[in-house]
Amino acid sequence: MGLLKIDALGTSFTIKTGEDEAYLKKLLKYYKQITEQIEKNGSLSSNTQISILAGIMLCDELYKEKSKKASESKAKQKEDETLAKIEETLDRISARLDDALGKKSTRKSDAQTENMD
Repeated sequence: MGLLKIDALGTSFTIKTGEDEAYLKKLLKYYKQITEQIEKNGSLSSNTQISILAGIMLCDELYKEKSKKASESKAKQKEDETLAKIEETLDRISARLDDALGKKSTRKSDAQTENMD
């Protein structure tokens, strides 16, 4: 269980969570980097505005990362489906060649069946 004292944007408080204390300190450091970046920009003067913008920026990062992972997952799924179709096609071609040449089938599915006998 971790305790973290937060001193940011003119306020101070302590939180208690189930997370590791070192992890919480990394999060706070990252948050402070973002708020300092906003403060340096100088377009916002209110700590509330800075805090809200920092939250939106973090949400933006998270959303983009989740979208990227979802896209990668969909691409992987499509790739797996394509490979399965290629394997099926190769099995059919192999079977036709074997039939045409009068040979015993070399398809994976037939080989697995023969091993069961």
